Amino acid sequence: MEKFLQEAKSASRVLATLTGAEKNKILKDMAFSIRANTMDLLEANALDMSEADKNNLSAPLKDRLFLDESRIEAMAVAIEEIAALKEPVGRIIDGWVTENNLKIEKVSIPIGVIGIIYESRPNVTSDTAALCFKSSNVCVLKGGKEAQNSNKAIAKVLQATLEKNDLPKSLISLIPDSSREGVTKLIKMDKYVDLIIPRGGAELIKYVCDNATVSVVKHDKGQCHIYIDKEAKLDDAIAIALNAKVQRPAVCNAMETLLVDIAIAKHALPLLKSAFDEAHTQLKGCINTQSIIDVPRASDEDFDTEYLANILNIKIVSGLEGAIEHIVRFSSGHSEAIVTQNITVAEQFLNAIDSACVYVNASTRFTDGGVFGFGAEVGISTNKLHARGPMGIEGLTTYKFKIYGNGQIR
Repeated sequence: MEKFLQEAKSASRVLATLTGAEKNKILKDMAFSIRANTMDLLEANALDMSEADKNNLSAPLKDRLFLDESRIEAMAVAIEEIAALKEPVGRIIDGWVTENNLKIEKVSIPIGVIGIIYESRPNVTSDTAALCFKSSNVCVLKGGKEAQNSNKAIAKVLQATLEKNDLPKSLISLIPDSSREGVTKLIKMDKYVDLIIPRGGAELIKYVCDNATVSVVKHDKGQCHIYIDKEAKLDDAIAIALNAKVQRPAVCNAMETLLVDIAIAKHALPLLKSAFDEAHTQLKGCINTQSIIDVPRASDEDFDTEYLANILNIKIVSGLEGAIEHIVRFSSGHSEAIVTQNITVAEQFLNAIDSACVYVNASTRFTDGGVFGFGAEVGISTNKLHARGPMGIEGLTTYKFKIYGNGQIR
C-alpha cells in the first residue's frame, strides 16, 4: 500500500505541468475510449450482475450496480461535460495590496491525492476520476466488491488513455488491497493522501470517520424530507412527492419521509395514498396518519431509516414549526423541501433548515452534481467543511496565497 501511494503522490507533480487545454483534450479521449469499449464494460458488468444474483443482492443495490448502453453513454457524456467546465486550478480568487505594498493573490490549487471509497455504482469510477483529473488531483479509488469487475474495466480504459498520452496510469488507480484491512491502511496514510471521501452506507461512513487520520469529507445517508404546507397546491404537492420517492427510490436524494400539515391532512392523505398505491409504494404512518388512512405504524426507527427502496413514512405535523422540529430531529443534513404558495412560510423554512440543499416547490431529486451544472459529482457532502452538497471540481480544490514583494522586511 505504501509503495502504491508513493507512486500516486509522485504522479501528482506530473499533473501540475499540464495546461487546462491538455487536460480537456485527454478527458475527451477518455470519453471516446469509454464509448469504444462499451462491449467490454457490459461484459464486465454482466459478471458483477451474475454475482449479485448469486449473493441475493437487494433490488435497489442491483439497480445501482447495473450498466447498459445508455448508462455507459451517460458516463461518457459526463466526462465531456467535465472537460467543458472552466479550468478550476490557477484561478485568482481574490487579490489586494497591503499597507506595506505587498501584492497578495489568493489562488486555487489542487488538494493533491484524494482517496475515494464508494459502493455499488460503477459510474462513480469514471465520474470521480474525471473530476479529479480536471482539478489536477490524483485519485485513489476503492469501489465495492460487488462492482469489482466493472470498476476494473472502467479504470483500465481510463488508464490506457493516460498511457496513450504519455502520462502515468497511477494518476487514476484502484487500491491494490480492497479488503477492510486495505481500507484501514489507506485512511491512515496521511503522509501520502490529502483527503478521503467516503460515500456509501452508514456503517462505512462511521468506520472511516472513526478511524481515519486523513481529513474526511463524508457523504452520509440521505434522510430527505418533503413538507406539504396547508397553503400548497395539492396537485403540485402530489406530483413532487411522487417524483421524490418513486422516480428512483434507491438514490440518496430520494425522499424517505413525507410531512403533511394537520390543517389539510384529512383531505390530502387519501389523495396521496391513492397516488402512492398506484406506484406500489409501501406506506407507513404516524398514529394520526393511521386515523385517516390504513397504513402500518411508523416508529422513530423508521423515521431514522434510509430505505433506498419504494417505502415511505408519512407524519402529520402541526404546521411549519412541527415540520421543522421533525426535520431537525431526524435529518441527515442532505436535502429537504417545502411545498407552499406562502412566500413568508417558504423563506422561514429555507432559513430554519440547516441542510445542504433546501427546496421550495421542487423535488429533492434535483440534488445532483450534473443537474446543478457541475458535469458530475464526487458525491453529496453532508459536511459543513470544506465542501457541502453536490461536490464538483471546486470542492476538489483548495487555495494558497502568493505574495509579491520588492524587498520589504518586517
